[in-house]
Amino acid sequence: MKVRTPIKVRYQETDQMGVVYHANYLVWFEIGRTAFIEELGFKYQDMEQDGIVSPVVDAHMYFKQPIRYGEDAYVETWIEEYDGLRTTYGYQIIGENEKVAVTGTSKHVVVKKDSFRPVSLRRSFPDWHEAYTNAMKEG
Repeated sequence: MKVRTPIKVRYQETDQMGVVYHANYLVWFEIGRTAFIEELGFKYQDMEQDGIVSPVVDAHMYFKQPIRYGEDAYVETWIEEYDGLRTTYGYQIIGENEKVAVTGTSKHVVVKKDSFRPVSLRRSFPDWHEAYTNAMKEG
């Protein structure tokens, strides 16, 4: 399962060359990840209200071509790996020309907000676990 989310490239996201500054792609990954979760019927803030967070523990980006101010872009998001505790999301940033500009991944661990002790998504949020497992099968 892939979710495609539109991104409007804003001036403040670019560098002096008019190219999207590399760190902004991580923000776009987060936009895509949030849209992916919402497409499954969940809201990350609901998990946070239960005292659970999912911090990034690893992230990678690979740059293939620039995206510039004023262009339309898309972030495609899917689940690469999931084991009930850790989730690795995959991303592609697609430019106006439908060519892949950036690819990447981010790995997240579900933990208690107050102690950062790991929590099993499988046990604590069985609906999310089932949805993630099904999303992996569709991918």
